[in-house]
Amino acid sequence: MKVDDALLTRLEKLSYVKIADDKRAEVIGQLSEILTFVDNLAELDTEGVDDTFAMTDNGTFARADVPACDTRISQAILEHAPESGDGFFIVPKIIE
Repeated sequence: MKVDDALLTRLEKLSYVKIADDKRAEVIGQLSEILTFVDNLAELDTEGVDDTFAMTDNGTFARADVPACDTRISQAILEHAPESGDGFFIVPKIIE
């Protein structure tokens, strides 16, 4: 995927983030580097590598999965959203 000005403009619209004109070339370069890195990862041969491979034998710490509902947290987050309604974020339509 090639990152160009048109793609960056679309990403700005979807993310509600405005990138200054003097920073656009730098951001395009950084996004291109990230995509190149991800493409390199896709080329790695992982055949024969165990799906549960880890660098340590201790495993990953897992906390108890206990459901909780603290509406103060969600209300505080939604206060900073550009648009919200009925306890949800309102976002622009992305499927055309």
